[in-house]
Amino acid sequence: MSTGKTNPVQAILPYLNFDGQCEAAFKFYEQHLGGKIEAMIPFGDSPMADRVPAERRNQILHASLVLGDGAKVLGSDVQPEYFEKPQGFYATLNVSDAAAAERIFNALADKGAVRMPLQPTFWAARFGMLVDQFGIPWMINCENG
Repeated sequence: MSTGKTNPVQAILPYLNFDGQCEAAFKFYEQHLGGKIEAMIPFGDSPMADRVPAERRNQILHASLVLGDGAKVLGSDVQPEYFEKPQGFYATLNVSDAAAAERIFNALADKGAVRMPLQPTFWAARFGMLVDQFGIPWMINCENG
């Protein structure tokens, strides 16, 4: 049913929270997902730097990684008292071909935990689930062989 109104939502962007590993994670994702980091702002370079404990000034307030076709992943190091391990969702990567799906899945699975091996399914040429070394749950989906 159309209401005649356009939807104001432009995109859903995963915002990943880390416990002090945001910079390492985003550099890893940039290398293995083929993206480009467009922002990596430490707390110490922010207007609130004087209110941040010295041990957190090098941690990341905000990071942004641009992937293909305008997709983005955002993230930050949250205060320890607010950090919760991710649960109840998977960040899903739709990948263009099976070889890329294999490469990305293997890179993300390194030092992580495979939940479902990457394999053909009735809906995809390849599909798999894992939690990477930074604790982020991923699903890799490739519809094309």
